[in-house]
Amino acid sequence: MYDVVVVGARCAGAATAMLLARMGHDVVMVDKARLPSDTLSTHGLVRGGVVQLSRWGLLDRVLASGAPAVTQVMFDREGETKVRRIKPRAGVDMLVAPRRQVLDSLLADAAVESGAELRTGVTATDLLRSDNGRVVGVIGRSASGVVELPARIVVGADGRRSRMAEHFGAETLEQFTSPCAAFYTYVTGLAPDTYEFHLAPDTFAGVFPTHGDQACVWLIRPTSLLEPIRTAGARRTDAFVDQLELLVPNLGHRVRTDRITAQLRGAAELPNFRRQSHGPGWALVGDAGQHRDPITGHGITDAFRDAELLATAIDHSLRDPTVEPAAMSSYQEIRDAMAGEVFDLTCALTGFPPPDRFVELQIRLGEALEQEADQLASFPGREAISSAA
Repeated sequence: MYDVVVVGARCAGAATAMLLARMGHDVVMVDKARLPSDTLSTHGLVRGGVVQLSRWGLLDRVLASGAPAVTQVMFDREGETKVRRIKPRAGVDMLVAPRRQVLDSLLADAAVESGAELRTGVTATDLLRSDNGRVVGVIGRSASGVVELPARIVVGADGRRSRMAEHFGAETLEQFTSPCAAFYTYVTGLAPDTYEFHLAPDTFAGVFPTHGDQACVWLIRPTSLLEPIRTAGARRTDAFVDQLELLVPNLGHRVRTDRITAQLRGAAELPNFRRQSHGPGWALVGDAGQHRDPITGHGITDAFRDAELLATAIDHSLRDPTVEPAAMSSYQEIRDAMAGEVFDLTCALTGFPPPDRFVELQIRLGEALEQEADQLASFPGREAISSAA
């Protein structure tokens, strides 16, 4: 029997497995995908995510993979531009935006190096339960047939459409459907050291530099205003560039003259939610437990933060099963407390208030993210959960 089965081996699941393995637990990760592989994500990390990569000893690996160190941020509001250097804080002086096929594999490799087992091409189809209903493992399907993975605790890290949440019967505690759509592609030739944010009425766009002299260029607007892209068929990428040039010409003109290297991807009206994220023998982490619109660019940092909170709670629970209810409850309470302000700001920003109000909300968001980075630099999760348990 394993100590923990983690279903999902991307950034939330792999980070959870890595941390638990470093704590000395017997962990197996399963994922239906083969790694490395991409997933829908604009993948720009805020400072808190970089802080955790640094604390875990992985930031140098991310930089060595070719993800450039971002040392400044450019803000453009209808042609009025400001550039600010990223000052040292919480132990880091840069941001990074590694492609997901690189970041997820790097984390999974780190988990394996720490002692976890990785099984790809395995789809979790059901749960093993004890006579009293406690989750005690996973039933999966692979190319070689049915597999059973008994475990003391099962973690669902399988994304916002989590099948594990369904199997667990996890209740949705709060939900809000975003009225926005987001599209992105990759472009060569943009500055490799600069995050860009461009604001115009009902428009938010930006640039996250990444591997191979490429940058993720993205556009977010109310869904109805992006119909020219959504209905353009084979011309969607051309329509995307047309919209950028019309709405945020500072960026659009440069994208027009540079080389687009990937198909346009996107999503509309994504759910923002919090789920009940623990029960007898089970837990949810990352987007499986809570998800927000990409307008605040916080998903990977959420995943890292929650992975550390959950790993700490599981560690206490495995060492002393009598504290499991309190430790796991504390995991969710601390997660919700740390995520609450950004969740509320996300919901407000997706409403695209007038530009002055949008800027005010962005300033509040920036302050919240910097304070979060300070917390993560000396992460309080272990002590908080230990005292609660």
